[in-house]
Amino acid sequence: MKEIVDAIVSTEATSDDYAALPLPDSYRGIAVRKADTGMFDGLDSGVKDPRKSLHLMEAPVPELGPGEALVAVMASSVNYNSVWTSIFEPLPTFGFLERYGRTSELAKRHDLPYHIIGSDLAGVVLRTGPGVNAWHPGDEVVAHCLSVELESSDGHNDTMLDPEQRIWGFETNFGGLAEIALVKSNQLMPKPGHLSWEEAAAPGLVNSTAYRQLVSRNGAGMKQGDNVLIWGASGGLGSYATQFALAGGANPICVVSSEQKADICRAMGAEAIIDRNAEGYQFWKDEHTQDPKEWKRFGKRIRELTGGEDVDIVFEHPGRETFGASVYVTRKGGTIVTCASTSGYTHEYDNRYLWMSLKRIIGSHFANYREAWEANRLIAKGKIHPTLSKVYPLEETGQAAYDVHRNLHQGKVGVLCLAPEEGLGVRDHDKRAQHIDAINRFRP
Repeated sequence: MKEIVDAIVSTEATSDDYAALPLPDSYRGIAVRKADTGMFDGLDSGVKDPRKSLHLMEAPVPELGPGEALVAVMASSVNYNSVWTSIFEPLPTFGFLERYGRTSELAKRHDLPYHIIGSDLAGVVLRTGPGVNAWHPGDEVVAHCLSVELESSDGHNDTMLDPEQRIWGFETNFGGLAEIALVKSNQLMPKPGHLSWEEAAAPGLVNSTAYRQLVSRNGAGMKQGDNVLIWGASGGLGSYATQFALAGGANPICVVSSEQKADICRAMGAEAIIDRNAEGYQFWKDEHTQDPKEWKRFGKRIRELTGGEDVDIVFEHPGRETFGASVYVTRKGGTIVTCASTSGYTHEYDNRYLWMSLKRIIGSHFANYREAWEANRLIAKGKIHPTLSKVYPLEETGQAAYDVHRNLHQGKVGVLCLAPEEGLGVRDHDKRAQHIDAINRFRP
């Protein structure tokens, strides 16, 4: 492994040099264990501790199949699916691996008693399998997390509709929170040259998800002048939604939970900000009863910030806690687009405010390859920037996931895998200098 790291850090190794490097027999990765799936039984979600379930383990390097690539992972990041995996909710991920393993002889590799997780990476291609022509050993890459088979016609208009669509590192094994990752070659995209390894690894999943959810015609189809309500506007998803709204000429109304997070949104350029804790919004009277008076108070506050207008689009991901309010405050004919349910999957809302006002609810899940490529292209052009706030070593991934689970973070939390220190991997120093303040906006 040291030879691989030395070659990457030197920047002088050729494609032939990388192809000649011997692959190690094993590598280190962050994993959950099948034997541990019951360890949190009976506990509330909030007290389940990823530090107890995520383990740094040594695993054999997986066999490389057709259309695949092995990547030396310099850095990765923590997403909420890493948290879900670590607390075995809504289901242990081993069911995903078992079902995938039944689909083909090659897929059987994924059905193991351990699951190496992670749905982001920045690194260098080490090997490619038969049939891969677009990528070669030594290419510096990032990876999106869409894994598809495309043997059904259903996926050929929008690959997210492929019946065998999975999220790499969550519904497949050999993910990015590791020293080596196994990906399909069509997951690979060029690493933005002005970013370090850890910065380049941060946007992947959340940037592409926000792009489809907000910008793409498969999502809300945002246009200039739209008022966009963004829950968790300084978080992993929301920080990219805020940037897309601003870059696209829309007006983000940023909902945050502290003055510090409000300051981050102001630094991005947002002006309309609601600190839901400071203003005391409580959308539920108790576990079973919502409070429509709070919806109305919330809507009034939004109109104060927009000059009397309701929101055209709600960027939803908290789920149960906020969904009733989201449906209520959306303008007549507007759109609620949802990609997650981090506060609970059972949504409740008053359907009168949906059907009688001709509103739409759109489900949005990650992004297809084209959307992911476009989102990465905007990062590479310096139009959208990483929102990296903190970086942990691979050994402390459990703490990184704990931070995300407890909402102790801002933006994205990164993880160094093979990179020996932060700040490596920058190739375009001139472009970096142009955007350095934006790149560092979320850093302490």
